[in-house]
Amino acid sequence: MRIVFAGTPEFAAVALKSLHEAGFEIPLVLTQPDRPAGRGMQLQASPVKQFAVAHGIPVAQPVSLRLNGKYPDVAEEAHALLRATPHDVMVVAAYGLILPRSVLDIPRLGCINIHASLLPRWRGAAPIHRAIESGDAETGVTIMQMEEGLDTGPMMLMERLPIAASDTTASLHDKLADLGGRMIVDALRRLEQNGLAATPQPEEGVTYAAKIAKEEAALDLSAPAEVIGRKVRAFNPFPGATAVFNGVPVKFWRAEPVAGAGPAEPGKVLAASAQDGVVVACGQGALRVLELQKPGGKRLPTAEFLKGFPLEGGRFE
Repeated sequence: MRIVFAGTPEFAAVALKSLHEAGFEIPLVLTQPDRPAGRGMQLQASPVKQFAVAHGIPVAQPVSLRLNGKYPDVAEEAHALLRATPHDVMVVAAYGLILPRSVLDIPRLGCINIHASLLPRWRGAAPIHRAIESGDAETGVTIMQMEEGLDTGPMMLMERLPIAASDTTASLHDKLADLGGRMIVDALRRLEQNGLAATPQPEEGVTYAAKIAKEEAALDLSAPAEVIGRKVRAFNPFPGATAVFNGVPVKFWRAEPVAGAGPAEPGKVLAASAQDGVVVACGQGALRVLELQKPGGKRLPTAEFLKGFPLEGGRFE
């Protein structure tokens, strides 16, 4: 089976690696254009492009696939390339561009998406973040046949994965990426051998995982400690949950609710030591912060952070 692969970040690169190692023929990879990154803002290739180039797979990076969009000439060139590239199916994982009907119809077997949620829950851009933030007990990966709606297509395979109390978006991302890589290989082998039925998504239980905005990083310390702790985990590694101490924004990277903490003004630092960690009062309960970062500094465990940034007796806003 010949596959055109469309994806951009590390989640997609894991799937591409799995397909390559499974021996599928991949005549073309689509990925987002190189973007400025790092302190020097140098152009950087996506993880998918880096893998493709390292393994000699041709790469195309159109800025749009919409024939009636802002870049019709670019889109037409991309369409022509896809039509000229012999393939049976397109596999899509976190590509970042909308695939119009004119693209969905090109592959003989259509386009198949790897989505990091249990559809129809958490359709959209940030399913891993939102599952943790909302306190979901489990998530998973859905392999689905793509259609024009946002993650609305019929489901081909689904596997569930528990969300651990310590999971961050970073750790859960890696688990789901590995699961997605294994599942897409399984799905394509079954599709190739005997076909694979697709089941329409349920009409009930639809939720949308909106893209994460940097403005969401600010913590509301009047919320319950349980809610704030989930937000800290959900926003690690991006954008990082932030509270302000004496005018300085401090990022909380690891934190856990503290049982039995008495009532206090939200944001008040109840303890700040290497032994106890940084304990911050919340609207209900308190939060023990285990890893922090000041502007321009590194992520540090509590003991190291407090050596250069004392917090005892103060208050976060």
